[in-house]
Amino acid sequence: MKYSQFCPVAKATEILGERWTILILRELLLGGRRFNELQRGLGDISPALLTSRLKSLEDQGLVARRRITGQRGFVYAPTAACEALMPVVVALGEWGLTWARHLLTDDDFDVDFLMFYLERSVDPERLPGGETVIRFRFTDLSEQRNWWLLIRDKQVQICINAPPRDVDVYFTTTVRTMHDVWMGDRTYRDAVSADELIIEGEPALTRNVSAWLRPSVFVAAPRQPIPASVSVVSKPVAMELALN
Repeated sequence: MKYSQFCPVAKATEILGERWTILILRELLLGGRRFNELQRGLGDISPALLTSRLKSLEDQGLVARRRITGQRGFVYAPTAACEALMPVVVALGEWGLTWARHLLTDDDFDVDFLMFYLERSVDPERLPGGETVIRFRFTDLSEQRNWWLLIRDKQVQICINAPPRDVDVYFTTTVRTMHDVWMGDRTYRDAVSADELIIEGEPALTRNVSAWLRPSVFVAAPRQPIPASVSVVSKPVAMELALN
């Protein structure tokens, strides 16, 4: 898009203002490098549109595409121009925490998206031993309640079926509660005290979860309470919970 203005805001928006572009930059700045990884973090974007946006960002000097040696496919790395946008993206997220949280709906709390970010947040260097299994059970889901993170050889993998190994840490909670704790809207202690989160397993791992499960980059961001005059958007959900 062209605004035909000399204003630097207008020129920046010509590059960044297309739908999905800011979210693609978010994924790149948070470590996404492979096409499939970027697509997982973006959710509903089509492969064709993601390809088009990455090509545009490459042409604008924000992304460097490199073929993977000995393999098919490419890696996409942020350039210095892209990395300079990190404080902009963080500031945009902080603005959203202050002024747009009341627009969250039940549909926004997607378990696939949450697990993708939890997978990305695990620090294998802080986990003892060569292999660790973490199980999450989401009591508010009627299907696919159980998810596992398998950490092996410093790599983290999401599993929807139980790995052939004993679980080291169990989380039992709801999608919303796990989101709130990871995002920094509430503490682990608060959620556990309210009986909305149960953490069980090896004491060396359960005593300080945030040491190896890193919180969101917005954990320390300032937050304003949702004004009493604004109703939180909520989509009624009728589901029959079946205990696994």
